[in-house]
Amino acid sequence: MRGYFFDMDGTLIDSMPNHAKAWKQVMAKYGMCFAPYECYLNEGRTSRDMIRILADRQGVTVSDEMMEAIYREKTAVYRQMGDPISVSGVSDLLQYLAKDPSNQIWVVTGGGQVDLWEQLEQLFPGIFHPEYMITAFDVVHGKPHAEPYLRAWERSGLNKEECCVIENAPMGIRSGKAAGLFTVGVNTGILSLNDLHEAGADKVFSNMHELRQWLEDMKTES
Repeated sequence: MRGYFFDMDGTLIDSMPNHAKAWKQVMAKYGMCFAPYECYLNEGRTSRDMIRILADRQGVTVSDEMMEAIYREKTAVYRQMGDPISVSGVSDLLQYLAKDPSNQIWVVTGGGQVDLWEQLEQLFPGIFHPEYMITAFDVVHGKPHAEPYLRAWERSGLNKEECCVIENAPMGIRSGKAAGLFTVGVNTGILSLNDLHEAGADKVFSNMHELRQWLEDMKTES
């Protein structure tokens, strides 16, 4: 494998607990319930898709203006919760992958934060490059649609069998599989391993340390 396509929230950055709290707080203001478990299950969708789906399910009419207001308020609440930290073990994994200059290390996220690149550079200096990023601004359809990972694969110039998607959530796993790519699920939150298996992951790990060991073993065997 030469192309590693990482999801961001919950895979690189341990941000999901704060995202869940922020969504719950802001959605309640607009008359909608949002349980933390549901936040994890839907992680990977664009924020606008998440708002639209939740509103439809609860019979709430949401205009485009209201959707933008919810998104802005949720982003503001999230940022007030402090700077994010990296997922346990992922820094070591990234440094291991970066030792091989032929590897491409990508970020494929449903997020559209203007400071996304700055966040990554602060937590993982020198690992990521702006040209190896797919965000909400690069796609029409977010996860679980195949488009985000298809865009990454197309831009990488690699063969599909050279690529590996690394995800923590069912929506992202389905996106990677729909794109026809080998997809790994790493359980970094409150979901069960079975949630990731049922989403179609080719391999499932309990943490990033297990994933790194598996990659090292694969390299040794080859």
